[in-house]
Amino acid sequence: MIFIRRIIDKYQCLYMKKLTAVAMILRCYIDIIDTTFKRSIHRLHRLCSRLAKSPSRIVVQSYSRLVATAVLALSLAVPVWSQAGKGAIKPVNFAEVRFDDAFWKPRMDKVAAVTVPVCITYTEEKTGRIRNFDRAAGKLEGPHEGIFYDDSDVFKALEAMAYTLKIQPNAAIEKKADEWIDKIAAAQQADGYLNTYYTVTGLDKRWTDMGMHEMYCAGHLIEAAVAYYNATGKRKLLDVAIRYADHLDALFGPGKKDWVPGHQEIELALVKLYHTTADQRYLRLANWLLEERGKGLGKGYTWDNKSWGGVNYCQDNVPVKDITDITGHAVRAMYMYTGMADVAAELPGAGYEAALQRVWEDVVGRNMYLTGGIGSSGHNEGFTNDYDLPNESAYCETCASVGLVFWNQRMFLMTGDSKYVDVLERSLYNGALDGLSLSGDRFFYGNPLESEGRHARREWFGTACCPSNIARLIASLGNYCYAHNDRAVWVNLYAGNNTAVQLAQGRVAISQQTNYPWDGQVKVSLQPEKKMAFALHLRLPGWAGKEASPGDLYHFLDTIKAGIQILVNGQPTTWHAEKGYAIIQRSWRPGDVVELQLPMEVRRITASEELAAGINRVALQRGPLLYCFEGPDNNGEVFNIIIPDHIPLQKTWRADLLGGVMTITGDASVLLPSADGQSMSTWRRQVTAIPYYAWNNRGPAHMQVWMPNKVARARVWGN
Repeated sequence: MIFIRRIIDKYQCLYMKKLTAVAMILRCYIDIIDTTFKRSIHRLHRLCSRLAKSPSRIVVQSYSRLVATAVLALSLAVPVWSQAGKGAIKPVNFAEVRFDDAFWKPRMDKVAAVTVPVCITYTEEKTGRIRNFDRAAGKLEGPHEGIFYDDSDVFKALEAMAYTLKIQPNAAIEKKADEWIDKIAAAQQADGYLNTYYTVTGLDKRWTDMGMHEMYCAGHLIEAAVAYYNATGKRKLLDVAIRYADHLDALFGPGKKDWVPGHQEIELALVKLYHTTADQRYLRLANWLLEERGKGLGKGYTWDNKSWGGVNYCQDNVPVKDITDITGHAVRAMYMYTGMADVAAELPGAGYEAALQRVWEDVVGRNMYLTGGIGSSGHNEGFTNDYDLPNESAYCETCASVGLVFWNQRMFLMTGDSKYVDVLERSLYNGALDGLSLSGDRFFYGNPLESEGRHARREWFGTACCPSNIARLIASLGNYCYAHNDRAVWVNLYAGNNTAVQLAQGRVAISQQTNYPWDGQVKVSLQPEKKMAFALHLRLPGWAGKEASPGDLYHFLDTIKAGIQILVNGQPTTWHAEKGYAIIQRSWRPGDVVELQLPMEVRRITASEELAAGINRVALQRGPLLYCFEGPDNNGEVFNIIIPDHIPLQKTWRADLLGGVMTITGDASVLLPSADGQSMSTWRRQVTAIPYYAWNNRGPAHMQVWMPNKVARARVWGN
């Protein structure tokens, strides 16, 4: 904004007599700030074209080019939220949130220093993913290497690189990203098409099989392009993505070629591109692609493989407005629901809200693990029957948990209800975070809730979506912390950080000080640029009260002893609860401090009787963290431990363990065989539980989340 004003002031003063038409440009600039944003951009470019033909064309050309460039930069740098009336909730961008806490900041640094370089090494050196772009550009001979969807891993890695560059600038990483972008741009076809598999194996086969991930790869290209532009201001990759999106728009849509993407992703990506460019075509295309589903139009290998579930596998069984139950591949479903929510927020007339609410209730009420993991079956990487949630064979793909975070953020933005953030937080701290080792260089593809020592994180995978997916999630964590509209601020995730939010009356700087998730004390400091009235929404997590998880699948066995406390400037304050938030409406002054105390007691959780894997079992949770019992802390064995309902459990901080964790300990019953092996007896022994995300960082071992609370469910290893 300041840059544009300086340009206007400089050139208007120098050439005012010759540039009477400039006033029209200035009016366009003013329009951009209000709701006529998109129309103003087009008017500006038309005016600049006309002015360039005027008698004073040299001066005018220079001036109009500068203004046009500055305004276009503004239009691309600031996301467009067309549903953004005064009441619309908008997220605070990750780049505006700076972490300084002891939990997430070290993990974000680890992703930047270790995880992203691992992704680069495997993408460029140990596999042929980057070489495929050289082949597609005609710079290298040889067959396509790897799998037909491997381009997507390059784009996800680039997206993660973009996020880390914003939070931790690194010249070497940026140089590497620019090198990749040059290779990607060189591989793009004249008509905008970009897919190394079909470019190398035969362009005559492109757009013939809806299951071959062409639009999936295109979607990840768009996400990477938007992220890299936002992080660096460089638009080469964004231009590549725009050309590809224009190719899609020219080929597909009403009256054109039908298409049902076999793996959803393009829908949410097109909405991101719309937010970035203000081009309505991308939003309309995203909506059209969603409306193509459930009409019998899908064809290709995904639909032909009946063992996966056919149309159910890729959620092509019914029109999206008619969805009632979760089906098929978990990641596909999460990306589609995220895209639906994105479109619904922009086009309320699309009519997706009711379907999204129905399927969300089906997921969290009957098909979600306590970890926030989803998709129990490895066969279809997805869903089977309601309540089919086995523990040791749980698939729970890391990418599915990442997708659940995406979807629930969009559901919150659409409704303002904290229950969606509760699910987001559960998945983030447990099902998703478990996918990355503490060292930052080992990954889980699936995340079971029980192990007999046969599970271990791996360096990489043939289908390598999970490493870069968890990297991009952690690096962009700031996207999920805050939201706002013109008159209110929402604090969704508690972590030490600082940001600034623009409200109708002015800008408000916000900082959090907390040792969350180990401690429930949160201090929120506010620095409005002047005294101003607005509503501060502080999320009251369900775990801090009576709700273990939204829905009826999981329940607290115990009741919480301490209540939630809120102070403003050290004094009790008036607030009311609405949609899971404590809302404080008042005139805020610079230096105001809000203190929130969330009770962090050790909680016992039981499952609904429909969940067979949870019968006569109990799980432990403290704050947002789910706990498990692992062999190294319990004499090598966990399946013989019994946690009766009445035994006291204590928290203990262990700075020397697993990078620093709060453990849960207690004197439990342990089932042991007699010396002759002919009988069993129970003994009292201290047992230790660790946060679920931290297991398997000391090598393969026994692990269990759902612990027996009766002898009948315990077993001695080998029996």
